[in-house]
Amino acid sequence: MSTAESRLTTTTPPDAEKSQATKETLEDYTLRFAPRSYRRWTPMVVATTALGGIAYMADFSIGAGIGLAHGTGNALVAIAVAAAVIFVTGFPLAYYGARYNIDLDLITRGAGFGYYGSVLTSVIFASFTFIFFALEGSIMAQGLKLGLGLPLPLGYAVSTLMVIPLVIYGMKALSKLQVWTTPVWLVLMVAPLVYLIADDPGTVDRFLSYPGTGGAGGGTGGGGGVDTAAVLLGAGVCLSLIAQIGEQIDYLRFMPPKTESNKRSWWTAVIMAGPGWVVLGALKQAIGVFLAVHILTEVGAAAAPEPIQQFKGAFDAMMPSWLVVPLAVALVVISQIKINVTNAYSGSLAWTNSFTRVTRHYPGRMVFVLVNLGFALALMEADMFSFLNSILGFYSNCAIAWVVTVATDIGVNKYLLKLSPLQPEFRRGMLHAVNPVGVVAFVAASGLSIAMYFHALGDTLQPYSPVAAAVIAFVLTPLMAVVTRGRYYLRRSGDGIDEPLLDTAGNPSAVVLDCHVCHQPYERPDLTACDTHEAIVCSLCLSTDKVGDHVLPAEPVQPAQPLGV
Repeated sequence: MSTAESRLTTTTPPDAEKSQATKETLEDYTLRFAPRSYRRWTPMVVATTALGGIAYMADFSIGAGIGLAHGTGNALVAIAVAAAVIFVTGFPLAYYGARYNIDLDLITRGAGFGYYGSVLTSVIFASFTFIFFALEGSIMAQGLKLGLGLPLPLGYAVSTLMVIPLVIYGMKALSKLQVWTTPVWLVLMVAPLVYLIADDPGTVDRFLSYPGTGGAGGGTGGGGGVDTAAVLLGAGVCLSLIAQIGEQIDYLRFMPPKTESNKRSWWTAVIMAGPGWVVLGALKQAIGVFLAVHILTEVGAAAAPEPIQQFKGAFDAMMPSWLVVPLAVALVVISQIKINVTNAYSGSLAWTNSFTRVTRHYPGRMVFVLVNLGFALALMEADMFSFLNSILGFYSNCAIAWVVTVATDIGVNKYLLKLSPLQPEFRRGMLHAVNPVGVVAFVAASGLSIAMYFHALGDTLQPYSPVAAAVIAFVLTPLMAVVTRGRYYLRRSGDGIDEPLLDTAGNPSAVVLDCHVCHQPYERPDLTACDTHEAIVCSLCLSTDKVGDHVLPAEPVQPAQPLGV
């Protein structure tokens, strides 16, 4: 830590639980603000690490599933529509994570949900991580079966257990893993595609003219135009990935301060590794359609969405047969390790964050690494791959409602209406327990869209469930802010510490103060005053304060007025 400008300490001994919680969370600042002293990576290293986490193979399966059902034309439009929505909604979230060095849960607390209200979205995000862990684990098990003859149930277990040693460590270990494996992964993914197109240009024509096998709009994707219902059904599946921005922010929160000297590389890294992840994701989905069409006659529609079969078919056209399976398996295994380390890590943060707030007890992040992996393994053993699109289509409604609500609160309520505090707040005592702005918008948007998805409002409206989730969240979020006049954002207007939260450049302050409970030094944004002991307390000790002894009392906060009122 940097030299303290001011320190306050007392002789209060920390209890064992707080000591353990403090020791573990200081590995990579889980559950709390990431201090400047820890953020020693350059913007490009952070961006490369963040992008390494999207090396997953699920995109190939998702794209293939949509393309086979609805045709190439519908699939490509669906992929493009979903990518545009993900990019637009991901931008404000990525900026806040990188600028203020907090994860998406901490952003969500102050962006319309409240201190306990964001537990809802933490569970949604945790679900995202184990659903996609299970998907990637299934893909790896398929590779192990093809390459080693390993039965699928055993392959599921292997793909789950192998990430545990890697995910024990935080950002320091993950950054090295992602940086060193990314070049190998890129070469193995791109080389066969380039070869197929160069060797047989006719594959492109067959890909573009593929009509699909059925479903809404099936058969219209090739030469018969684009079908709206098919596009929306496909986009709904792709939009299940909208919550990926949470995993990107788990890395982006370690960005260095934005300065005049680094602002170009800083913005490049934030855009590239934040919302920009979806550009590569959309390309992978399109490649998945291409490869599925290429191998369709050889393996059939049931196996064509499997990435191991796709790349086996691609490698088979360009290299000796003895090398095909080993390379295909290597690509799948590298991809699975890269993404599932991230899934396990981010999921453990989300579960731990929720549990700690609700129970005021910190059980240790590794407990929830195992919980998350347990859920994922159960999904794999239930053969989730066979009904993949149904799971993702349902899940996307919740994910869209959450991300659009938070993005709208930042873009509209904070910057346009100025009803939401511009600077994010996440500390207990500073926020109301529940803010109806985000909670009402999220519950209404996800609830109605899920009802539509399950045909409760008729078959005609069913494909429009993702549109409903986005539109309702976008409309209700500012409407609720206007109705409540923003009075439920802050419980207090000040945290009792005179030192400013931001420095003169607008970055979180690097001034260090000591927490009088755990006796550890923390940078200014992670602390509040403690009136009871006339001292200072850190955010984690506040979270685990079972009796509220260190929590500041509420004080009147003047409701904001909408812009122009």
